[in-house]
Amino acid sequence: MIARLRGEVVEALPNRLVVEAGGVGYQVFVPISSFDRLNPREGGEVTLLTHLHVRENAHTLYGFSTAEERDIFLLLVERVSGIGPAIAMAVLSGMTVENFKQAVVAGDVKGLSLIKGLGKKTAERIILELKDKVGVTETWQAEGSGDGSGSAARDAELALLALGFKQVDARRAIKAVLERDPQMEAEGLIREGLRGLS
Repeated sequence: MIARLRGEVVEALPNRLVVEAGGVGYQVFVPISSFDRLNPREGGEVTLLTHLHVRENAHTLYGFSTAEERDIFLLLVERVSGIGPAIAMAVLSGMTVENFKQAVVAGDVKGLSLIKGLGKKTAERIILELKDKVGVTETWQAEGSGDGSGSAARDAELALLALGFKQVDARRAIKAVLERDPQMEAEGLIREGLRGLS
């Protein structure tokens, strides 16, 4: 699994980069949001968080400028039935991570269905499955409350949900880690939480 990529930009298009690292040119598909944030220039260096999507006839690399974008991508592709990488990338290109979270929490079908390639039924399915089956909205509601405490725990919980763990298990694992070290940052919580879940 390729999780991170740093190298020279050989080709830069709004939805696709070619990044040379170690003498190998990697074609990486990126959402418009990541492209705008990175503002890559040919000959410049770029660092991407990545996900390698494997199918029978293709291995496709997707790149993101932030962990939040990658987490949303993984939630959509792996936890919502009928959503593939193309739709997940359209979502990230069509609205910010924060606006997407707000739309799901508020049940804003109309707002989501404005994204190119996303119909009303698909928007309804995203909201329904993220609310009921994955259970992320409670965490997103806490994020939106303005309470800064516990943000590392919320970030870690969302990352574990994106990796396919149930919310109750992710929360239990993070709580156990925080009991040992209440000041641990999100990255450490994810790492230690994974150990507790394995």
